[in-house]
Amino acid sequence: MVNPGYKNFKGEDWVDPTPPPSHLPHVDEVGSTGAPLKSASFFIGTLCKEYNEDFMLCKNENRNPEHCLLEGRKVTRCAIDALQKIQSKCQDEFRAHWKCLDGKNQDLGRCRNPEKGLNECLFTAFGWKKDLPGAPTNKPQIHERTPLTN
Repeated sequence: MVNPGYKNFKGEDWVDPTPPPSHLPHVDEVGSTGAPLKSASFFIGTLCKEYNEDFMLCKNENRNPEHCLLEGRKVTRCAIDALQKIQSKCQDEFRAHWKCLDGKNQDLGRCRNPEKGLNECLFTAFGWKKDLPGAPTNKPQIHERTPLTN
């Protein structure tokens, strides 16, 4: 079966030849695959919340992609900074968790043990907090609860 949307696709990486506007500062790409980003996602979400909210407010103001490039660059820089911090103090735990996700179809539920090790390392090393979106505010987060049995 032929997919008409990909009739000119030759299986090569495509890079947009258009340079970004010169008035925007350069920012590197995050340079990560999905599993490490998913592993760090809750922490990136917490650490970069203000930048993400600014970006989303900007997108709601104007749907022109160029309008929010500066805010998008701030989000990218924050994510890169968070990943570098995680790598600096909890590299082994981080690698164990994202490798588990990578091998188990990125199913968080099947990687709870390495996630627990990563959480403990980041809580200890940085004093970071992990906030799960949509969790009740009047109860402890699921990862902060004491298990009923050992």
